[in-house]
Amino acid sequence: MFEKWRFWATPSELKEAGVLGMNRRNFEIIAQHNKRRLYPLVDNKVLTKQLARQVGIQTPRLIGVIESQHQVRQFLSLVKDHKDFVIKPAQGSGGKGVLVIKSYTQNHFRTASQRVLRFSEVYQHISNILSGLYSLGGKYDVAVFEELVHFSTLFQDYSFQGIPDVRIIVYQGYPVLAMMRLATRESGGRANLHQGAVGVGIDIQTGKAIAAVQHNRPVRYHPDTGKDLFSLQVPFWREHLEIAAKGYDMTHLGYLGADIVLDRELGPMMLELNARPGLAIQIANQSGLRKALYRIDSLPEKSANYIDRVNTVLNLAVDKKFRELP
Repeated sequence: MFEKWRFWATPSELKEAGVLGMNRRNFEIIAQHNKRRLYPLVDNKVLTKQLARQVGIQTPRLIGVIESQHQVRQFLSLVKDHKDFVIKPAQGSGGKGVLVIKSYTQNHFRTASQRVLRFSEVYQHISNILSGLYSLGGKYDVAVFEELVHFSTLFQDYSFQGIPDVRIIVYQGYPVLAMMRLATRESGGRANLHQGAVGVGIDIQTGKAIAAVQHNRPVRYHPDTGKDLFSLQVPFWREHLEIAAKGYDMTHLGYLGADIVLDRELGPMMLELNARPGLAIQIANQSGLRKALYRIDSLPEKSANYIDRVNTVLNLAVDKKFRELP
């Protein structure tokens, strides 16, 4: 499986593999299918949660929001009924500014990576969120407090400390490419590929692992747990695809990324949506995204119903004609 991918490839080889580049993604896909007026629907996490609730998508429950500096010192009263919680910027991206608190006292807070923070450090983190340090464009922001997802024990050997999530690319309402992002010691318990997390390509029709990479290089085993990544199978796969397809219905963004987590009690839930999903998912799948998009463009007609769109994806045969790009 790994032989067809090398660390370096020529432009002609990338084109032959159907790899979608940054410029083509920005000008031919995002610019054509994502109206800028719709971006706030996914850039603002509070608004995204509200829209998700309207279309029946389950998300981590909102605990509360801190909007101004004078509220920061009272943040403990906001979470007093919760033994763990997550703090994140409403308009952040790429996992920046997300702080996961697994346990705490009045003065000390233990993070997902087992780091212990003082009250003053958490206070400063919230203040930094409000100042726009982690937000898109550096705009003033609000701090969102939400319940922590308790990830399924099915994945406990596939991820190091952090919560694994599934990223699904949705094109014109159809899920087209998927990967699972697994935290490592190097990534500090975060499922961020740029920080050293592992990306596992997931077959869009079966939910089974088909490839895996770390730092864009093929791997077979998790670097910290030693688990065989190719044994990974995402349960409730249809439910994952339906959540992703509904993301299109709630935003009308023609090209988006849906991040989904599996809670051990509540099942699959949407973590967030992204109007500018990255392209590393191609490396994780060892498959170019242009091919996947072309398959959808080649459909004789598009469905307005998310269930029909998921059925189409699950039943779409790998026909040779879809491998040939125009």
